[in-house]
Amino acid sequence: MLLRIIVFLIINFAALGIGGLFTNSGVNSEWYVSLNKAPWTPPGWVFGFAWTTIMICFSIYLAYLWPQVENKNGLIALFVVQWLLNVGWNPVFFHYHQTGPGLIVISLLTVVVGYFLFRYWPEVKGRTLLLLPYLVWLCIATSLNAYIYLKN
Repeated sequence: MLLRIIVFLIINFAALGIGGLFTNSGVNSEWYVSLNKAPWTPPGWVFGFAWTTIMICFSIYLAYLWPQVENKNGLIALFVVQWLLNVGWNPVFFHYHQTGPGLIVISLLTVVVGYFLFRYWPEVKGRTLLLLPYLVWLCIATSLNAYIYLKN
């Protein structure tokens, strides 16, 4: 179990690291600073705390889920889609300044994480609650992206 948690932590934090390459310079960019942002936009430190918590919970969830799932290829495919959407949002939004396509990417990511929650509930039951921070945060992040898209 511990080895699976470590493997998923490495993979998930790699996604955060790659995304961070685009986010760090993007948050301080003239483009982002000048955007009209939602009044409920949290302070910057909340994003790092939230994503760290999310990836820890998601890694534990995946470590419990892995041995319970018969169709490993389906789980891997879904995880890869989630990973690519998670990493992909950062350059779309912060590097290319594409708020509309960014909204599509983050909305798809939210749907994928929601699918994880409902699809694999029978396999891991109560441990599915480990996905709630991810899903709740994505709803908040999607609303922030949508506000930026609509108000800029």
